[in-house]
Amino acid sequence: MASPTSGKLETRFFCALYNTGVQQTWRWFGPQDPVSLDHVKQAGASGIVSALHHIYGGEAWPLDEVLKRKAQIEAAGLTWSVVESIPIHNSIKLQTGPFRRFTDAWKDSLRSTAQAGVKVVCYNFMPVLDWTRTDLRWQLPSTGYALRFDVTEFAIYDLFILRRPHAQDEYGPEQIRTAHARYEQMSGARRDELEQTIIAGLPGGEGWYDRASLQQRIAEYAGIKPDDLRAHFISFLREVVPVAEELRVRLAVHPDDPPWSLFGLPRVVSTAADARAILAGVDSAANGLTFCVGSYGARADNDLVAMVTEFAPRIHFVHLRQVMREADGSFYEAEHLNGSSDMVGVIGAVLGEETRRRKRDRPDHEIPMRPDHGHLLADDIARPTNPGYSLIGRLKGLGELRGVIEGLKYAVPELDGRN
Repeated sequence: MASPTSGKLETRFFCALYNTGVQQTWRWFGPQDPVSLDHVKQAGASGIVSALHHIYGGEAWPLDEVLKRKAQIEAAGLTWSVVESIPIHNSIKLQTGPFRRFTDAWKDSLRSTAQAGVKVVCYNFMPVLDWTRTDLRWQLPSTGYALRFDVTEFAIYDLFILRRPHAQDEYGPEQIRTAHARYEQMSGARRDELEQTIIAGLPGGEGWYDRASLQQRIAEYAGIKPDDLRAHFISFLREVVPVAEELRVRLAVHPDDPPWSLFGLPRVVSTAADARAILAGVDSAANGLTFCVGSYGARADNDLVAMVTEFAPRIHFVHLRQVMREADGSFYEAEHLNGSSDMVGVIGAVLGEETRRRKRDRPDHEIPMRPDHGHLLADDIARPTNPGYSLIGRLKGLGELRGVIEGLKYAVPELDGRN
């Protein structure tokens, strides 16, 4: 008699057949990154995910700067596989002021990256704040450290430190009581640390704020509803997707992180319905998704394997990152194979899409993935690192993910595309 899970497992293994495997990439923040390109090679990755982080105000990336970054990567024997990210200026999200000039600058950056041979561009459309956490060194039972988003601590900052107007309207009475009680017990040093963690910017983010500038930027979105932001996003895509088509570049929007409203701001890349609207808004193969397991997986109502299956032809980049959800909505970065999401099922579905693309002779049949975020472990604990982007934690994650990929292919070795 078949077990209750046998059909699900058979589906996963079937999806993994005929594959040679996703392209294994690694995020590198440029010459100042504490993790060197030699370290990346030692980890076994072949592709680099990078951006011009020194040109991050929305202005166009000059071709010579892009070629310089490409030369640095190739000198180490690696390939620049994905740009992450070309920033989208705030005026574009608001469709105000100089947004047309910054849209043209974004197109120029796209042209520069395409001329350098980079054909996948990851980006996001999060208003004001990029990816956000409340704790950058949350100790695990293993004695390593993880990134964490605590909903109560975020409420503490919003309600009692930032003191955003009308913030209390967005929290329930019990949430407010819990946040106030913890705020009263919180030291001044921890309050300062919390503020810096939330608003000072994290690796790959598109800016940093002090309290006054954050308040000002939030106020600019007064009256902007999710439908408005979605309309602005689709308007932007109608401008840039034709350029991407001409350049044969694949655009891949990253989901909101976390995938819900922060500071009352709308977010429109959080759910399957959001992804569906984005892809339908400009129905082009050049308009696609970055499938981030951790970001989408922070919401229990996102069925990740079903989402990969539905959106597979338009998934151009994959972040294999795991989170552990908690009852109140908080989450922390978990072991890559041990969290709230079905990582093995996701990988199987991605491998299945690669199989279909290969059979159809799609030139993009190999989907780049990277092990996103890792625990702070061992010697890295005492070394300078970018939060979430230490060497050892990501190396461990990549090794685990590589094992899943090879295990799925080994299930039916005669159908492995390399044989």
